[in-house]
Amino acid sequence: MNLQIQTKRLLLRPLELSDANAFFEMDNNPSVHKYLWQKPTQDIIETIKTIEYVQQQYRENKIGRFATILKETGEFIGWTGIKFVNDHVENGNTNFYDYGYRLNEKFWNNGYATEASIAWLDYGFNQMNIEKMHAYTHGENKASNHVLQKVGFQFRDDYPDKEGVIWKWWMMEKVFSK
Repeated sequence: MNLQIQTKRLLLRPLELSDANAFFEMDNNPSVHKYLWQKPTQDIIETIKTIEYVQQQYRENKIGRFATILKETGEFIGWTGIKFVNDHVENGNTNFYDYGYRLNEKFWNNGYATEASIAWLDYGFNQMNIEKMHAYTHGENKASNHVLQKVGFQFRDDYPDKEGVIWKWWMMEKVFSK
């Protein structure tokens, strides 16, 4: 996959195996996993398998989560992007487009999630012609819930996962010009 998207400060590009060390650093951090099932990655082999899985999604679905790089320094700050969810059911849904992101803690609170989200939503609606984009967040993750609301997602409902944890279901629809 050779898609690249640029924003003022970020380069969004397909994940590569060379991202594994920085990806592992992010996913090994318990703070990053506070609202993600609390299961930090314990071994870089898990990270490599995740990257290979995402690369398979690129081949099958022509989209997936992308490495998010700080243009100024070339640092991997996390991943952002659109995923076609067809590998599980979420809030009673499958076969839907999901927007998501995960950033390394040292890059939080700089507006990167918002900046990447705006770029991805523009790409999803205007290049991929997606009609509905979904997102879901842990109910207590105020920062992520704020970002989704800020970029235009509408809260739809709360729902429990299989462990009873409450998640928020978000949706945004493409606005068609008249």
